[in-house]
Amino acid sequence: MQSGAFDYTGSTVAIRADIAVAHRDFWQKLGRPGSWWTGAERIAIAKASRDALSCGYCRDISRSLSPYGVKGEHTSVPGLSATAIDAVHRVVNHAGRITRSWVEDNTTKWLSKAQYVELVGIVVCVLSIDEFHRCLDLPLEPLPPAQAGEITRYVPDVLRDDIGFVPTIPKDGAVGLEHDLWPGGVSANVLRALTSVPQALRDWLAISAAQYLAVERMGNMVRDEKRSIDRMQMELIAARVSSINECFY
Repeated sequence: MQSGAFDYTGSTVAIRADIAVAHRDFWQKLGRPGSWWTGAERIAIAKASRDALSCGYCRDISRSLSPYGVKGEHTSVPGLSATAIDAVHRVVNHAGRITRSWVEDNTTKWLSKAQYVELVGIVVCVLSIDEFHRCLDLPLEPLPPAQAGEITRYVPDVLRDDIGFVPTIPKDGAVGLEHDLWPGGVSANVLRALTSVPQALRDWLAISAAQYLAVERMGNMVRDEKRSIDRMQMELIAARVSSINECFY
């Protein structure tokens, strides 16, 4: 099977074509150089996100009162530093326990805030697609090959340290090349967290629009003709999943 072209026709549940397209498009982008990580490093981050779910060290952290006082090692991934691997595992397994001081401390260990944001973007996209597969008892998509090329090191013109732990683009900063990062003038802090690496947010918005709702359609509180369940049912499921995942939102 060609990576990036998963055939959902074998599923026992009907899967909308736009979901398959969104997933395929992401896999095709994953192996390309990003803003701060090479194609090989982006693939390694994706692999680390899968390894995190069976990490014994992460289980020890989960049982500890303080997640930063436990000694151990995560499963190593060739091509990634221990700091980057730790960041991936904490985003996957301990997101609610991440602190500003931890993010700041990582900048002294060769993981800049921009690198961290792109890393988070990769993890949330891979995890979202992988969980979709697990839910439907489908095999995980094989990770695509890395593509050669240079990282862009692109930095948006307008960034502010006004929320969260990383710089973000405010509403009045969504101009020029970043005009699409506040779709319809609407956003949320959980989306703004990725704006310092614009492509990371664009990748996530595309997957979220297919698996959940496009940002522009959030105001529609009734039934969407493109969805088989109504908005109240969608939000009930979303709230239940968020509660199980201990999402502080």
